[in-house]
Amino acid sequence: MTGPKAKGLGLAVALAVSVNVAAETIDRVLAVVAGQLITLSDVVAIRDLGIVPATAGGDPVGSVLAKLIDRELMLAEVDRYAPPEPENAEIDREFALVRARFPSDKAFNDILTRSGFDIAHVREIVRQNLRLRAYLDQRFAAPDGSQERRQMLIDDWVVGLRRRTPVVNLYTRK
Repeated sequence: MTGPKAKGLGLAVALAVSVNVAAETIDRVLAVVAGQLITLSDVVAIRDLGIVPATAGGDPVGSVLAKLIDRELMLAEVDRYAPPEPENAEIDREFALVRARFPSDKAFNDILTRSGFDIAHVREIVRQNLRLRAYLDQRFAAPDGSQERRQMLIDDWVVGLRRRTPVVNLYTRK
């Protein structure tokens, strides 16, 4: 077949193929925090690994993303002050807690495969969390030992970080 009908059919097939290809989302950038990207696959993997749980009853992606944004803000500040590195034994213990959330090696490895993470990446997340925890413990020890007061101080600090650090939340933009 040649002529205008053939060109029209070819164009229709090309458009149909491009629509199908364009509809498949492999990953999506949800936020940029101080130059660091947070993708949908990051949010899903962190949630599925139980490192950051979703808030009950709400938007699971949005709630985990909000926590990851705050975490990135805090880590950028932690990197400026370089708290001591956690011991390997401490990283091993925390990693074991992540791994223990799964009923089998297969279930754990399936999450890693689906997320594109590997054990080294999960250990790095654990290491960063331990550094962040050490920094928060050092900087925000409430004099009266009140956890409520401590959390209020941390929340105020994060609000200040949000004011002075570029954050682009593409997930909430319409």
